[in-house]
Amino acid sequence: MIVGSTAVGKTAYSLQLAASLNGEVVSADSRYLYRGMDIGTAKPNSDEMSRVSHHLIDVANPDEPWSLAKYKRAAMYAIEDIQTRGRLPLLVGGSGQYVVAIVEGWNIPPRPEDDVLRSQLQETLREPGGSEALREQLAALDPESAATIDIHNARRVIRALEVCILTGRPFSAQRGKSPPPYDVFVLGLSMPRPQLYARIDERINDMLNAGWVEEVRRLVERGYGWNLPAMSAIGYRQIGEHLRGEIDLREAARRIQVASRRLVRRQAAWFSSKYRGVRWYTVGEGALELIKADIAAWCGQPRAGV
Repeated sequence: MIVGSTAVGKTAYSLQLAASLNGEVVSADSRYLYRGMDIGTAKPNSDEMSRVSHHLIDVANPDEPWSLAKYKRAAMYAIEDIQTRGRLPLLVGGSGQYVVAIVEGWNIPPRPEDDVLRSQLQETLREPGGSEALREQLAALDPESAATIDIHNARRVIRALEVCILTGRPFSAQRGKSPPPYDVFVLGLSMPRPQLYARIDERINDMLNAGWVEEVRRLVERGYGWNLPAMSAIGYRQIGEHLRGEIDLREAARRIQVASRRLVRRQAAWFSSKYRGVRWYTVGEGALELIKADIAAWCGQPRAGV
């Protein structure tokens, strides 16, 4: 598995490692799932995907919901298929829950459905102070989940509340673990924070120059509404504000930068608190060879075999 903050270089490293290790990439990025969301997600381009086989990219339209349970089933199937063909699966991405659900073997409870309850919770969310009200409600029903779910992730808060209310049991108590039937080497890519922030700013400018605004406009013209979870992705939400005339493009870019920095901090906190079995490598000269040597040692192979 290859994890790390947004823009740290996971795609570039995964391509080189997959080529060296006879591997195929399984995406662990929640936004790569959606067709038409290419520029703003920094999705691997056609040339990169032609060099190495990729899985779980462009498998859904932006209005098709993908739960964590659905992702885990699809990822496990892809991993097993790759192994059956004698190749090495590389799970690559920065969506922490996706990665940990696989490596720890989360047993994810089925999602109970109640359209009336969901509408009520979503209505509360739209009210002033709605996010905090939902968080307080969750804290009363399930303190453990309230302490671990990001308050800005309204979809996750509502999901946990639905489970608590409809089953009568805390969401946190319904997830057991069944470790996967294979060994896992988890490598993390890191970069000094100022350097990473500068890299993010440069990438945002490149995306805007590459037609990010037009990409969002096309999605809206195809009927994908602003309220869709996929359209709440960093950048798509802020460009939406620009397209609706609420802010100019310069302000949209500034807000994307701020949101991206916040995401970097959340990703770092996630892996330091939720999953500590990561071997961290600083991106730069010599990092790739060091990673290859460590993987070879982990596999019990001579270095030349990598």
